[in-house]
Amino acid sequence: MTIDSRQVAAGMLEAVPFARTLGFEFVEVAPEAAGGVRAVVRMPDSPATHNHVGGPHAGAIFTLGETASGAVVLAAFGHLLDRAVPLAVRAEIAYRKLAMGPVRATARLGRPALDVIEEFDSGQRPEFGVDVEITTEDGTPTSALTVIWTLRPN
Repeated sequence: MTIDSRQVAAGMLEAVPFARTLGFEFVEVAPEAAGGVRAVVRMPDSPATHNHVGGPHAGAIFTLGETASGAVVLAAFGHLLDRAVPLAVRAEIAYRKLAMGPVRATARLGRPALDVIEEFDSGQRPEFGVDVEITTEDGTPTSALTVIWTLRPN
């Protein structure tokens, strides 16, 4: 699988204006072993996104993770956009530790993209997870998010 990370980043910022509003930076979008995809998205530290204790607001952290998961979906299934609309179905987040400063979301496709595509091509509406780890800049884990996506036929 070949991934143009700049094209994915531009597509995400075009399709999701809120990601621009929060100042998200797309650090990396790359293939992984066994047909996987990884995306890393960074949210800089800004008083505009702080909560009452001075760290990133929970909503901004969730949005960061969901955006990273969307970058994975776009990278893995963007070639299907003429036949399918990717939609987030549900998500669950665990806030484990207070984050301070800039944070990063690293998202990974939960199953091989080819399996999802085969399911879609067979007439099913596949659901698949994207797991996201949120960390501080030094790599300290602060939150974990799983977003379940589907490909809805056009």
